[in-house]
Amino acid sequence: MDDKTSLHIEQVMEEHGEYLIRLAFMYVKDWEAAEDIVQDVFIRYYQNSEQFEQRSSLKTYLCKITVNRCYDHLRSWKNKKSNFTNALVELLSNKTNPENQAIRKTENSALFKEIMSLPMKYREVILLFYYQEMKIAEISLVLNCTENTVKSRLSRARTQLKNRLNENEWEGFHYE
Repeated sequence: MDDKTSLHIEQVMEEHGEYLIRLAFMYVKDWEAAEDIVQDVFIRYYQNSEQFEQRSSLKTYLCKITVNRCYDHLRSWKNKKSNFTNALVELLSNKTNPENQAIRKTENSALFKEIMSLPMKYREVILLFYYQEMKIAEISLVLNCTENTVKSRLSRARTQLKNRLNENEWEGFHYE
């Protein structure tokens, strides 16, 4: 690897790394797995950077790779086994650290619970639109579907959330 390539990769990692980790975490709900996924995304980008045709922004391209790697992770046997083991360990030991308490507090909020209980196609548009602050066009590129599909999924997700939540919890989405 020459200095120019090394500098470019470092710049890309610095610019997009944190964002991609947060995106991956919203899918896999495990910080270490999210970091591993993003590391793999950057390795794949480095190995196949010539495939990036610049039809979209680099951020959108990296988001699409990250989402696909999250799907792979969620389908993997290793993930299912890890989830079972983690649940068992947590059940057996009541010790919690502040990071886990903060995550559990977020997960326990009614809105977050309802979002995470939505079917994946609705959950991902809500997460990408509201939490990752992506535009409809970017989401359509990441999810490989039309903008109208994204809009209808977003509308259906909002309707489902509205039906499940009381007025105070719904307030954040009410004015969108």
